[in-house]
Amino acid sequence: MRRPVMPVNSPGVINAWCSFDIANSGYILSVNTVLYPIFYQQVTQKAFGSEMVTFLGMHIRNTVLYEYAVALGYFLVILLTLSLSGIADLGGYRRRFMQLFTLLGSFACMGLFFFTGENLGLGLLLPMLAVIGFAGSLVYYNSFLPIIATPDRHDRISARGFSFGYAGSMILLIFNIFSLQQYRWFGFADSLEAIRFSFILVGIWWLAVSQPAFYYLREERRPVQWDVSILSRGFREVKSVFGYIRKHKTMYRFLLAFFFFSMGVQTVIIVASLFGKAELGISDTMLIMTILIIQVVAIAGAYIFGRVSARFGNRTSLLWMLAIWIFVCLSAYFVHSDVQFYVLSALVGLVMGGIQSQARSTWSKLIPAGAADTASYFSFYDSTEKLAIVIGMLGFGIIEHITGSMRNSTLLLSSFFIISLIIIAFTKLKEE
Repeated sequence: MRRPVMPVNSPGVINAWCSFDIANSGYILSVNTVLYPIFYQQVTQKAFGSEMVTFLGMHIRNTVLYEYAVALGYFLVILLTLSLSGIADLGGYRRRFMQLFTLLGSFACMGLFFFTGENLGLGLLLPMLAVIGFAGSLVYYNSFLPIIATPDRHDRISARGFSFGYAGSMILLIFNIFSLQQYRWFGFADSLEAIRFSFILVGIWWLAVSQPAFYYLREERRPVQWDVSILSRGFREVKSVFGYIRKHKTMYRFLLAFFFFSMGVQTVIIVASLFGKAELGISDTMLIMTILIIQVVAIAGAYIFGRVSARFGNRTSLLWMLAIWIFVCLSAYFVHSDVQFYVLSALVGLVMGGIQSQARSTWSKLIPAGAADTASYFSFYDSTEKLAIVIGMLGFGIIEHITGSMRNSTLLLSSFFIISLIIIAFTKLKEE
């Protein structure tokens, strides 16, 4: 029996859409942000005798090599999503591509169990594949926002999605921390074995919690001819969308501003735990607790700046958050104590949830009403973010490699936020 067309503004559909954020945020928080960087540093240092490792003939710092690998993963996902998004719009394959990328990411995450430090290639390849699965699925997940709700609800729903993600992923991380601290209770030989098991648990969580979204989200399937020409047709669809964006100054300027502040935001999220450990010598336990605090504050931040946006508009909300980000990055250069790091971390949490939520909802409201090619529009949005991550991570890694300190890299990040603030200040966030 054919299922009815998905209703607009349906509480059930909206909650199912938001629940997908719980699934993929479990990976990005537990593995990508907290456990894997800690695990990677420990096992590679143990395997090679120091933080300097040898890979493909290079003698390089382990954190720099990891930063390069993550950047490459995000670059590859740009190529994949740009080629597939036009096809998703043509044939109604948004949900199907969400599922495929989720499968890739979750199984790559589970595969991290087999990384021991000596097999460095595996320890770099699997995080790349997991990042591709995570980032690729988000393109099609985000593209459902203009389909499931009317523009007047986008800010609140986007904020709810991020809040669901922050809250749900915290539950998983708390359990992983408990198993790490009490590894003997679970029959593990040591804490590293507990972390390796957590990679399997997070992969299963990612796959299982995604299922409500896959059940409720649906779209009209249109017949397409699967041959060599479908890729060219998909690219033509994307090219058409890009032509529309270039003709509309508001969309073009916002995308440019989004590119610059994403270089800062996403790089901070990825390297925050590495910075605390490498520059300040903060213990793994305190780093994990700090990241938990960031998640709690981020839930409040998403709602607070959602309210600010409702009262003063998206532009004002974004400007306030960008000013705070500039302060955070400039201050990070002068941080020398644990307390200072914790204060800055709380500020990061406040604006981390808000700026990501507001950026997504702002873009969804700029997409033409009733547009059928939402995946292509969000492909440009997400590809812009991923390209920003590539450049941001490369820039951060190169400066760290040259100077030997992450502090100097934080000054580069502050410049990204300053440029973005200037662009937003001179842009009216409505179609002209």
